Amino acid sequence: MKCETTNTVLTLVLAALVLADVWLALRTIILQRESRNLQAQVIARQTTMNRLNVVLNESVQYGKTHPDINRVLQPFVTKPAAP
Repeated sequence: MKCETTNTVLTLVLAALVLADVWLALRTIILQRESRNLQAQVIARQTTMNRLNVVLNESVQYGKTHPDINRVLQPFVTKPAAP
C-alpha cells in the first residue's frame, strides 16, 4: 500500500528545498560579483591614497629646504603626539 499523503508532502518539501537552493545559488553569484566590484574600487582608492602620501612626503622633504611651502602643507601634515 502506498500513502499518497506522505508522498505529496515529501514531494512538496523536495520542491521547496530545490527552490531555496536555486535562490541561494543566485544570491551567492550576485554577492560575489558585488564583492569583486568593491575590491576593485578599494584597490583604486588605495592606489590613489598611496600616490597622495608619496606626494605629501616629498612635499614635506621639500619644505625642509624651502620653508615657504610649510604654511601650505600645515593642514595636511599630522603632528606627533606630545609625550
